[in-house]
Amino acid sequence: MNGFIKGMDLSSLLDVEEHGGRFTDEAGPGDAMTILRRHGMDLVRLRLWNDPYDEKGRPYGAGTNDLGRTAILARRAKDLGCRWMLDFHYSDFWADPGKQIMPKAWRGLDAAALEEAVYAFTRSALVSLAEQDLAPDIVAVGNEITNGLLWPLGRWPDMDGIVRFMNAGLRAVREVLPGTEAVVHLDNGPNAALYKTWLERYFAAGGADFDVIGMSYYPFWNGPIDGLAQSMAEISALYGKDVLVAETSMGFTLEDYAAYEDLSAGERKGMAATAKLAAGVDYPMSPQGQSDFIRDLAAAIRAVPGGWGRGFIWWEPAWIPVCGSGWASEEALRYVGEKGPGGNEWANQTLFDYEGRALPAQDTIRAL
Repeated sequence: MNGFIKGMDLSSLLDVEEHGGRFTDEAGPGDAMTILRRHGMDLVRLRLWNDPYDEKGRPYGAGTNDLGRTAILARRAKDLGCRWMLDFHYSDFWADPGKQIMPKAWRGLDAAALEEAVYAFTRSALVSLAEQDLAPDIVAVGNEITNGLLWPLGRWPDMDGIVRFMNAGLRAVREVLPGTEAVVHLDNGPNAALYKTWLERYFAAGGADFDVIGMSYYPFWNGPIDGLAQSMAEISALYGKDVLVAETSMGFTLEDYAAYEDLSAGERKGMAATAKLAAGVDYPMSPQGQSDFIRDLAAAIRAVPGGWGRGFIWWEPAWIPVCGSGWASEEALRYVGEKGPGGNEWANQTLFDYEGRALPAQDTIRAL
């Protein structure tokens, strides 16, 4: 795949639309994907959960990203002329460094059976998409797998287990879509030592080769862009692989959006990018600050020596605050073993304001 990636993770878009979310830009009302495409988006990233429903078929929310709903969004992306990236979570709900919960159907399997389940699920999903003329252009095997996947059998520091499951997924990608790029994605992009340790142990344990190193980078959690730039340069040179900022975002406001969610204070998760965290960021959380961040981030990625910097993917730019569209339903909370609260914690980091109007950052992206 050639060209600098200006990607958007739109996994929650159907959920937002189903709960009344509407979007507009200078051309007037339109769907978010079309507006983002008009402003330079050239890749859509979509997550895939195994079975995001409870035993009674009630959805987990936050996109309820099963294969059917993922295919709907992939079709829309392709119809707009966008490439797309498939992000396997290997869980029925969110998977990240803090949780990698086994799919319900796989609980109780031993390591050998779980390895086969990963291979079979990955292969089946990719075959189904290919048969619909929706083969993804990039595939991430696992999501932010810094601490492993499919806990407890693939939990860091058990790299043998991690490699066993990763190799199964990568083998399926190579068999079904041999020309498609495969990504291994960790969090905390500026932490070069983390990447060196993880990848050294991965390859030493027999980890299969892949094409792109995916990094998450959130300035309010991970520090200045300079740290990311240094890490991208070190890691890409060490392993001879492209680096992709697979997730990033930056706030455009610190104004609360409680009125849009219609939840009590005890039910609201509240914004992830808080005023306290914003105080440590080099950019103000304003429309201009968001635009400046995007400009400087893109410049840092393009400046990675050797041309190894591939681009960035903005995480959930259309997850505006609408009543009913939160990070987890009651059924999902039971699956992850949490009590809540729910609601949207990302609405002040989107590329649309709370009313769904395109922010200036979209013009910045178009000009990159």
